[in-house]
Amino acid sequence: MRTGHHWTTTPLSTEFLLGAAEWEHTERGLLPHRLPARARAQNTDPLLALAESQPSGVRLLLRTRATAIELDALPTKRVYAGLPARPDGVYDLLVDGRLTARTTVSGGDTLTFDMATGAVDHRPGPVGTARFTDLPDRVKDVEIWLPHDESTRLVALRTDAPVEPVPDRGRRVWLHHGSSISHGSDATSPTSIWPAVAAASEPVDLVNLGLSGSAVLDPFTARAMRDTPADLISVKIGINLANGDLMRMRALGPAVHGFLDTVREGHPDTPLLVVSPILCPIQEDTPGPAAFDTEALRAGRKLFRATGDPKEGASGKLTLSSIREELSRIVRERSAEDPHLSYLDGRDLYGEADHAELPLPDRLHPDTAAHHRIGTRFAELAFGTGGPFAPATGAA
Repeated sequence: MRTGHHWTTTPLSTEFLLGAAEWEHTERGLLPHRLPARARAQNTDPLLALAESQPSGVRLLLRTRATAIELDALPTKRVYAGLPARPDGVYDLLVDGRLTARTTVSGGDTLTFDMATGAVDHRPGPVGTARFTDLPDRVKDVEIWLPHDESTRLVALRTDAPVEPVPDRGRRVWLHHGSSISHGSDATSPTSIWPAVAAASEPVDLVNLGLSGSAVLDPFTARAMRDTPADLISVKIGINLANGDLMRMRALGPAVHGFLDTVREGHPDTPLLVVSPILCPIQEDTPGPAAFDTEALRAGRKLFRATGDPKEGASGKLTLSSIREELSRIVRERSAEDPHLSYLDGRDLYGEADHAELPLPDRLHPDTAAHHRIGTRFAELAFGTGGPFAPATGAA
């Protein structure tokens, strides 16, 4: 086994990158984006701008016999005034598909949010380094999954042996879009978010367009999905429409049809799965908008509550129950002419019994254990025998 490190610096390029739409070359490193530039140019929401720059599902993939790897990175940490400090973003390293090491990066820029006033303070910080040592001394495929919830600029890659791109592994590409739950909110590491758990079971190559607070049927997101190569597509719709209180029932149906029509322009025959919301008791029959529980905030806890009136559902305000009914109807009617379109009730991924055992810690987002359950269930229902994403008979 090698005892000293003679470092080789490899220029970072897209041939080593999976799961991102494109790079942005900045003065302080390469920033992966999950939405392309044209979509970003049409967005005016700072929340979405932050979410799409957080590299959920984005990873470096390389072939090497290196026993030590260093990745210089510039993270952007988030601080919420009055709440406990958030943990540093996690970098997961897999060797030939198996989780082998996990680390964090210190330093980085800081964004401080004052939830009472809406003020945001940005302070620049230093570059840090993710270090992985004692890796197997053999040729292997190495994946470094970037923090799913921490914007990350990549500065330099060093190894103690040369690296090369991994040839096409022949895997199917799964393109998924959803809310903060798909983004990975409250999961502890990038490979423990539910889409990554599900993708590892097949395995497939995940492209994750889970966008915190932003699964709201934006046309530019639909166009990005239309133009992204994919063998399998899923769209998880509902929770952000309810907790954002962005539309009424009259607008929901046409918006869903328009979103699916746009995706179908680029993927006319691709298996397309529409997934409704998982169980979320605060919004099952109570419209949004959702808001922070101010009493909990004063006590240093983050909890959400629904602020609408259940009676408003009769006038068209959206609840998770009404959204599920509408999505089921739309998919049932469209599938008469689209045999590759399917529907999955999100409560089959996380329902009442799951909530009793693994309640949502902040009333809105699942924790790591619940992410694992959702991902495992999705793998069984979507990729398993008879599922819409099951490999074709005779496929490898």
